[in-house]
Amino acid sequence: MEKNKKSFSLEFIKNQSFVTEFVLLGLSQNPDIQKIIFVIFLVVYIATVSGNLLIVLAILRSPALLGSPMYFFLAFLSFLDVCLSSITAPKMLVDILYEKKTISFAGCMTQVFAEHFFGGAEMIVLTAMAYDRYVAICKPLHYSSIMTSRLCSILIGVAWTGGLLHSVIQIAFTSQLPFCGPNIIDHFLCDLFPLLKLVCTDTYVFGLLVVANSGFICILIFSMLLVSYGVILFSLRSHSTEGQKKALSTCGSHIAVVVMLFVPCIFEYARPPSAFYFDKMVEIFYSLITPLLNPLIYTFRNKEVKNAMTKLWKRLIVVSDKK
Repeated sequence: MEKNKKSFSLEFIKNQSFVTEFVLLGLSQNPDIQKIIFVIFLVVYIATVSGNLLIVLAILRSPALLGSPMYFFLAFLSFLDVCLSSITAPKMLVDILYEKKTISFAGCMTQVFAEHFFGGAEMIVLTAMAYDRYVAICKPLHYSSIMTSRLCSILIGVAWTGGLLHSVIQIAFTSQLPFCGPNIIDHFLCDLFPLLKLVCTDTYVFGLLVVANSGFICILIFSMLLVSYGVILFSLRSHSTEGQKKALSTCGSHIAVVVMLFVPCIFEYARPPSAFYFDKMVEIFYSLITPLLNPLIYTFRNKEVKNAMTKLWKRLIVVSDKK
């Protein structure tokens, strides 16, 4: 009886979470390299936020662009990119300045939740943008009757709801896992697979859940998007040369953004929960570089957005000169 009580007690202790904070190792432990990383990613973060906010403001200040579903979704995508990069970059930059890089248990769970919330919403928005291009190119005569402002609002609502549902499922299981041993995360942020390495119980089932809830969803949506863009490109055969060039320019930008978001996502989550030495680089590309490149990709070959951004920039200069 005494033996059973002791074994029950040990089992109970084993399944409790005693960790109140985690230590993040970051990208490098070398002080000289850390200084270089700080400067590079500070510039990247400022450029990302500035570029995406400029797109959002330019579209909001232009009634012609805001009334177009394509630019309405683009503004929302840029807003999500600002949020996604702000989850990672500020914390990483602050950590570089301190010798001990810690994050509380609650802060870690919040970071995991926010990553998957905004990431999930962004994937659904990209799907909505693909549908918008499909209707515009394949059903041009019915475009205005299909892509109404009501439908656009519903799709944005679906993006928020889908991202929330995805992240709630993820965090509901993660927050209940027993962290009673090491608290050192070999990463610059909290994420699912790095956290699984610290759990003091078998994580096989949870690893499968991560693959199903994140990896499989990434593969499914990515496949759907590739098929939809394949249908769009196939239908361009009946368009004029000028129409083909314009559609290819728009679709090319969308496809580039889709690939940059989904390929790292599939690599990170659609595999067994094992660590690779370049996982950090993939996470940086997904959370920092992609949000930086999105404004460049969408504005580089888009005259309407470039004109709207130029007008907004001139207004800002005039206002600052008056002050």
